[in-house]
Amino acid sequence: MIQKNSLITLHFDLRLKDGSIAESTRTLGKPMQVKLGQGVFSEKLEQQLWGLKVGDKPKIMLMPEDAFGMSHPANIYQVPKAQFLRHHFDTPLEIGLIVAFLQPNGTELPGIIRAIEGDEVTVDFNHPLAGQVVLFDIEILAIA
Repeated sequence: MIQKNSLITLHFDLRLKDGSIAESTRTLGKPMQVKLGQGVFSEKLEQQLWGLKVGDKPKIMLMPEDAFGMSHPANIYQVPKAQFLRHHFDTPLEIGLIVAFLQPNGTELPGIIRAIEGDEVTVDFNHPLAGQVVLFDIEILAIA
């Protein structure tokens, strides 16, 4: 049975409210292995897994605050179009495009282009699923 710090192997489909699949280990053909308690899944999702056993196939719905959080206006920025040109950005800018910005520490921060108006581009740095109700279709394959 799954407990607080179990190592589990599972397949999952992460669905949005409209039924579309946002992510799936089945599509990739490779199950996920995760040790609970290490922050890979939200605390609320982990708690829903406790007590399950191999072969169980729960459907777990999470509200935004228990999944990827709410969208915060402070994570939405207006970026001058010229900044994209300075960094030799070759892809045409369009709404919905995910762009990566290099941070001072060398890591990349992805953002989604939400609007293009004149010389300004609105970039949203919230998680792409922030504010979404999500449904996990899970299949427990192994527990260690």
